[in-house]
Amino acid sequence: MHFTTMAKPTGSLCNMNCSYCYYLHADSSQDSGTLCMSDDVLEAYIRSCCEACEGDEISFTWHGGEPTLAGIPFFEKAVALQKKYLPSGRHTVNAIQTNGLLIDDAWCRFFRDNHFEIGLSIDGTRMIHDMYRSDAGGADTYGKVRNALYCLEKHGIRPDLLCTVTAETAASARAVYDTLKNYHTGWIQFIPIVRRGEDGSVTEDSVTPQAYGRFLKTIFREWIGHDLGKVNVQLFAETALMLAGKPATVCWLAETCGNILIVEKDGSVFACDHFVDRDHRLGNLCTTPLRKLAESPFQKQFGENKKNLCRSCRECPWLPLCYGCCPKDRFSVNEDGEKQYYLCEGMKMYFEEAVPALKAAMEMSTQGKSQKEIMRHFLRK
Repeated sequence: MHFTTMAKPTGSLCNMNCSYCYYLHADSSQDSGTLCMSDDVLEAYIRSCCEACEGDEISFTWHGGEPTLAGIPFFEKAVALQKKYLPSGRHTVNAIQTNGLLIDDAWCRFFRDNHFEIGLSIDGTRMIHDMYRSDAGGADTYGKVRNALYCLEKHGIRPDLLCTVTAETAASARAVYDTLKNYHTGWIQFIPIVRRGEDGSVTEDSVTPQAYGRFLKTIFREWIGHDLGKVNVQLFAETALMLAGKPATVCWLAETCGNILIVEKDGSVFACDHFVDRDHRLGNLCTTPLRKLAESPFQKQFGENKKNLCRSCRECPWLPLCYGCCPKDRFSVNEDGEKQYYLCEGMKMYFEEAVPALKAAMEMSTQGKSQKEIMRHFLRK
């Protein structure tokens, strides 16, 4: 079984207080009482990854909370341990997801010198970002995040931009997309926000299925008419990949899930970053090898459970492109009384718009058409 890990060196600790953050409310029963992963747990984690992971590349993804709160010395130790335990003939890749508040020249030099891949969270326009993403004291953060982006670029680092899609974001699709693409980083991910209150109802800041579909369609039309080959949008790239007959690289679009394990700061390992709770705790890597946890019957069943689909999903023509999407959000009850993905209608709207266009673009590419010619074709349409 191929698997990767996502480590949270400071657990859910963060210097921001985003209103939609699900990590802030994750079960903290696994916390060790320390603010950061200990040296012993860090060494056990890296050793276990190097022993377990297959292939030439061993990847480490650092998440949170906010992982930069662990400090540069923590990551210097991590890189040194990776070199210590790296098997001959293989190499490591480090990726970190950050809110950007602590990013300065020192961090950028460390990232550059150690070839870290950076994901930077920024919610499009200043107004929308500051509406949802305040710091721990309630202050606006857009200016600091934008400065972090400029600092990274000054050091030759082009971060991936991660933007959440809330109700407010969805209503401002063009403004959000234009703002992000004009940072010229080349890669954008849009992550829909779906939250439920204690009574099970969807919160007001969550994007609705219809609004999500309109959002994706608006951005797709702009992208294929103006930015093909210049900007990568994760969902569009994944759709094209699957249309070419290749498997999805992101878990929520894959046929099964469960191959991205979450490592908490005390070494506890969980089935998924959306299921950090007692029921989905696999064990602790300090006492059980990561591969054994990844290949446990519980985790295998967790991954296979993604195939438990309602009738409308099984009969849907778009099934090979989404496989029912993320199980976390399969709570919408359809006309048959079965549960399905809450944003299903929005995804259908997107596929109906994007799939014919992507197929046509791929066909024109095989005919030798340039990207400019392909974009002109869609602009005329």
